[in-house]
Amino acid sequence: MSILVVGSVAFDSVETPFGKADEVLGGSGTYFSTSASFFTDVNLVAVVGEDFPTEHTDFLKSRNIDLSGLTTAAGKTFRWSGEYGYDLNEAKTLDTQLNVFAEFCPQLPQSYMDADYVFLANIDPELQLDVLKQVVRPKVVACDTMNFWIDGKREALIKTLKHVDILLINDGEVRQLADEANMVKAAHKVLAMGPKTLVVKRGEYGATMFTEHGVFSAPAYPLEDVYDPTGAGDTFAGGFMGYLASVRDHSDAAMRRAIIFGSVMASFNVEDFSLQRMKATG
Repeated sequence: MSILVVGSVAFDSVETPFGKADEVLGGSGTYFSTSASFFTDVNLVAVVGEDFPTEHTDFLKSRNIDLSGLTTAAGKTFRWSGEYGYDLNEAKTLDTQLNVFAEFCPQLPQSYMDADYVFLANIDPELQLDVLKQVVRPKVVACDTMNFWIDGKREALIKTLKHVDILLINDGEVRQLADEANMVKAAHKVLAMGPKTLVVKRGEYGATMFTEHGVFSAPAYPLEDVYDPTGAGDTFAGGFMGYLASVRDHSDAAMRRAIIFGSVMASFNVEDFSLQRMKATG
């Protein structure tokens, strides 16, 4: 069972206390797709510039990621630059160049419109909702967002959340979205906005899932070597959704197992820069 993902494909420049990487492959759609491809086929919708090398598209294709929805536009590919201190849970953004991503307007190929599993990566909530209007009858819709959209496009985001089954965001974003300091109270407020399931990504502390059936919490896998946490949340989401699609089950029990698979994928990702660790694993 394939997954439709709409997100970004980018070049990242990252510095951590353990090293540095310049102009490496990144983006929410890239991390999600690569992670999910360990479990099932993936259909990727994104945009890149004329400077995007064939070696990267060849890699994505090698993972059974369908690129019929990957558009090449005139201009440069989206670029992000950031750095981490010893607290690897939060990145400091140094530079963002949207380039062709600034005009990104997702148009699904006909073959993508009957997708059963949909993941709306971290993009403008208006675009997320537009994507959903193009999908016929999805069984599961999952969504990510960030503080920028929570602050800047709150009304559009809340409108989108009414059509989402699973929301995957970090603990700070949950509190911000709910305007509530207590995590449990905040989770209940977010669930009242529409999602049936809220998965809270907590970095090195694991993940917590809130549903009408209760709360499930799982620790992260303890690691000796952590080099770059960039894309860990998207990698987690890819493992989570990839597992659900592979077993064609989105029951509460299946989602609990999916959290473990997502955590495993994220633990691989942070052991090297960009997607190098997942490339070595596959």
